[in-house]
This record gives sequence, C-alpha cells and structure tokens, in this order.
Amino acid sequence: MSRKDQSKPALMRYLPLAVILAVAAIGAFTLRDYLSFDALRENREALIAFRDNNYLLTALAFVAAYVVIVAFSLPGATVATLTGGFLFGLFPGVLYNVGGATLGAIVIFLAAQWGLGDRLKERMDASEGVVRKIKAGIDDNQWSMLFFIRLVPVVPFFVANLVPAFLGVPLFRFAISTFFGIMPGALVFTSVGAGLGAVFARGETPDLGIIFEPHILLPILGLCVLSLLPVAIKTFTGKKDLLK
Repeated sequence: MSRKDQSKPALMRYLPLAVILAVAAIGAFTLRDYLSFDALRENREALIAFRDNNYLLTALAFVAAYVVIVAFSLPGATVATLTGGFLFGLFPGVLYNVGGATLGAIVIFLAAQWGLGDRLKERMDASEGVVRKIKAGIDDNQWSMLFFIRLVPVVPFFVANLVPAFLGVPLFRFAISTFFGIMPGALVFTSVGAGLGAVFARGETPDLGIIFEPHILLPILGLCVLSLLPVAIKTFTGKKDLLK
C-alpha cells in the first residue's frame, strides 16, 4: 500500500475537526456584527412578528441556528441565549437554548473524538507514571468532573467540549452532563433575555455580569462543590482504607 493510501484515513479523521476550526476562524471575523446584541435590538420587531405568525418554524430555526453557532464555535452564543429568552420567554426558551447548545456540543465532541480522541486515549492508557494516574483518576470520577467543568463559569465552552473527547468519555455521559450542567447558567441568561423588552424600551443594554452577582454565583459555586463531593468522599475513604 502506498503512503498516499495510508494517509487517506488520517485525513478523513481530522477533516471534521479541521472544518470546524476553519469555519470558527472565518466566522470570528465575518459574523461578529451579525450575531450581536445591536443586531438583535435592530431586528427585534421583525423577529417578534415572524415568531407570532410562524411559531413552530421560528422555534426549529432558532434551535438549528444555535446548534450551528455552538458546533462551529461562532461568535454570538451569548446573544443567541438572550434571543431565546426574548422570543420564547424563560420557558420554553431555556429548553431551546440548552437543547441547541447540547446538540452543538455533541457535534464538536464527536469530531474531536473521531479525529484525535481514540488515539489520545490509547496513548494515555498505555502510558506510565503521572499521566496514567491522572487518566485513572478522571476515569474513576467522570460524572463529577464532567459536571464540574460545565458548572464553573470560567471554563470555556469549547474547551469543555474537547477535553472529554480526548479522554474517551462515553457520548451518553457527555450529553447528559452537558444538558444538565449548563442548565444553571442558561437559566440566568435566558431570564435576562426574557426581560429584554423592558431593556429595549429604556434604551439600555443588558447586564451580562449578573452571573457573577453573589446571589447567583454562590449557588452555582455550591453546585460545583456538590459535584466534587463524590470525589472527596472517594478520596477520603480510600485513604482510610490505606491506614487500616
């Protein structure tokens, strides 16, 4: 078999992830003005009119657009979440937001897992020393770690999609932890979006830093601590067993 033939499977493995990265780079420069809060404000009346006349189509188109934004890491994910609240209210807007974000995250996860995930997992499983211990620790606490990286507000969404793929996390665990892990933050921003009508009427911009307000941030951090509780218990009981 020629070298050219051997390179084809590798090229096909990397193609989906390469396409995502290429579209993300292009979108960062070309779509920023179109997926912005100003664009939402300028087109709000047209969007509301279209929603009132075509609710189901609007909901399907919104979720599809959200999937594309997340899957290709395009700018405007926060604006999309606000739009979901603005058009559909807190409920079912939060379900549309979380559903679209989860589906988009799955696309990135599968692309990364197909391209690099399996090979990295095999190398980490075959490694010795610190790398293997880290991998084993993550494998033993996958649910806790997956929820933790979703709940922590400072972990970039794109990174939280790639790391589980590189560590060989099953798709089911990734999807479930993503859907429920992003729910608290989505509730906050969807509620902000649901109140945009009054914000527009006052000629103001929404306060997106609200998620860092103590009455909102502290409960989210509490959930972060709760997600790590099984890890702490397992570590503590493991040490007790060693002392026996």
